[in-house]
Amino acid sequence: MSALCRDCFARAGAPARRCSACGSPRLVAHAELDTLAVAHIDCDAFYASVEKRDNPALRDLPVIVGGGTRGVVATCCYIARAHGVRSAMPMFKARALCRDAAIVKPDMSKYARVGREIRAMMLGLTPLVEPISIDEAFLDLDGGQRLHGECAAATLARFAARVERDIGVTVSVGLSYCKFLAKMASELDKPRGFAVVGRGEARAFLATRPIGTIFGVGAVAEERLARDGFRLIGDIQRLDEAALPRKLGAEGARLWRLANGLDDRKVNPERETKSVSAETTFNEDISDVGELTKILYRLSEKVSGRLKAQGFSGRTLTLKLKTADFKTRTRARALTEPTQLARRIFDPARELLAKEATGARFRLIGVGLSDLRPPDEADHGDLVDTGVARIKATEAAMDKLRERFGKDAVVRGIALKNG
Repeated sequence: MSALCRDCFARAGAPARRCSACGSPRLVAHAELDTLAVAHIDCDAFYASVEKRDNPALRDLPVIVGGGTRGVVATCCYIARAHGVRSAMPMFKARALCRDAAIVKPDMSKYARVGREIRAMMLGLTPLVEPISIDEAFLDLDGGQRLHGECAAATLARFAARVERDIGVTVSVGLSYCKFLAKMASELDKPRGFAVVGRGEARAFLATRPIGTIFGVGAVAEERLARDGFRLIGDIQRLDEAALPRKLGAEGARLWRLANGLDDRKVNPERETKSVSAETTFNEDISDVGELTKILYRLSEKVSGRLKAQGFSGRTLTLKLKTADFKTRTRARALTEPTQLARRIFDPARELLAKEATGARFRLIGVGLSDLRPPDEADHGDLVDTGVARIKATEAAMDKLRERFGKDAVVRGIALKNG
């Protein structure tokens, strides 16, 4: 059994309760520690952690990142989670569960900047980084022992310590031989976790876990499988693979392989973000087109900021509306060229909105861009669209002022007045 201290990185030949070199109890021990190389890294309560980092007064408080009374929780810190608050929970319910919580509105451009810093540090370990979201990624460190002079586990422990020291947030690490189990391992020991699942224990580790922990098995599928007698992953393990199509349908083969710890998906560094968007849920339903237009402009500015922060432009615009009776309307339009500019997002979105806002009451509005392209393909204009240079210069000046004095330093008139 090989052991590694996550604080001083000393190695030991046998597990112990504390590190013999520094006395730390934060040891990770596993028989396969030196041979596993597929990792899942997940930032702990990322948005809330960034807010606590930037405002020390929040450090010991329950923090909920979200807003409004009819919005949802974007994320919350572990103190708030102890009260039962969870991501995607309606804000009114979260407030009721944790009345002393500090409510912080999301600042996606800030989170994107911090996420990029952590991503750059990941790429310093290996080029095989597959982003899953702004705050998590898979890494393949196979061969890293030659590059770093140590096993993947030691490299990851040093990485986690460096992120905490230099960035000011914490991460949890899952280490295994495949992506499925690395992802599951990263959830075992949060926050500041480091968990390992090896080949020798994979089937036993999975057998007692609910079938809903298999990725792609949502609540509806989990309920259907439970009716058929499959509640635990071990229930699938006991099936003969040849019987799967009859027992579990078209997805049977995939479920059986994952249930048995078989996952041959490679870490894919080419995985791409598909869209960039922003939306908001209103405290009260809105039917007034002028009020909806003001909100739409502010959302267009958010999308613009996120595109610039993430290094994208987009060519297909989508407007999303949810009516008071929870019916969703989406309307899309292809732009003449890719854009990053708030005004060029807003203008066509406003035209789409005008066709929909004819008296109906809405509880949510959102806007986004897909068909993402590199930023150098965006906003060139042509003989007809000659105002692009002026819009670009105006927004660049506004961005600089906001970066220096805060995001509310400059507000366009359209965000304050109807129309």
